[in-house]
Amino acid sequence: MTTEKIFENNRDWVNDKLTLDKNYFEDLSKGQSPEILYIGCSDSRVTAEELMGAKPGEAFVHRNIANMVSNLDLSSMSVINYAVVHLNVKHIVVCGHYYCGGVKAAMDSVDLGILNPWLRNIRDVYRLHKDELSKIENEEEKYKRLVELNVQEQCINVLKTAEVQHAYRTRGITVHGWVFDINSGKLIDLNVDFDEIVNRIAEIYRID
Repeated sequence: MTTEKIFENNRDWVNDKLTLDKNYFEDLSKGQSPEILYIGCSDSRVTAEELMGAKPGEAFVHRNIANMVSNLDLSSMSVINYAVVHLNVKHIVVCGHYYCGGVKAAMDSVDLGILNPWLRNIRDVYRLHKDELSKIENEEEKYKRLVELNVQEQCINVLKTAEVQHAYRTRGITVHGWVFDINSGKLIDLNVDFDEIVNRIAEIYRID
């Protein structure tokens, strides 16, 4: 897609919105109150709002390679803080996707330069779940399972943050782990029992 085409599309989009509601952009500029923080992958095939059917203002979105939540990543931590403390979102979603290039790269013993520190986080997930993954003989199924386990571990990283712990106790914020199946277009809820996980890790990570 050329940049000229992008601006043409933008003009068409503006006209379409104003045709339906002449105050659309004026109202949109007044502020946002999304209920969902969506943390997803930067992959160009995984467009957060489109796959959820969300309109502008309905989802606060953060994307990076392989939907990671690292306490050393100032961007991720700032997004979580702003969404939870200032926007008061009710739900935090970590959404991975099958056929994720970041997860695949982490499974391969290849030197990828600047990407190495980032991918090491996924390799740590592999290490934590090595016993389960080593029992999966089919490489594609192992790949898909690592995608799911990575989502679960990033959700746990979300729950480790002070802001989310406070919101979890005081107003019942919920965390969700999803996977987007590019092959079918469907969202899959991993149905992770986060209440059980919180109880299990509270002794170590609880921040009062």
